[in-house]
Amino acid sequence: MSEMTIITDLSQVPDFESKVEEATFWAAHAFAPDLLNAENAVADDLLPPVRPRKSNPTSLRLSADLESRLRHLALLKQTSYQTLLKEFVLERVYEEEKRLRVI
Repeated sequence: MSEMTIITDLSQVPDFESKVEEATFWAAHAFAPDLLNAENAVADDLLPPVRPRKSNPTSLRLSADLESRLRHLALLKQTSYQTLLKEFVLERVYEEEKRLRVI
């Protein structure tokens, strides 16, 4: 097995004509550890910017009847049932916060 060639500068990475050419190149080459360091500005340029998450996914079990009713209401309001459910939860949380004098 041949030794890996260590890439110490991004200028050492050629423009590839095909995926096969790229795969062949990376089978024999690897980035130096300092290029992979997240604190290194050059390595940061290799990655797309990370968008902050606007919401967190959650799981919720609904009865078939409730889901059907929710979907029907969402259809009437011309929105998705997930969006409608988020609106309902937000409104209810706001009402509870008012009732408990949190806000």
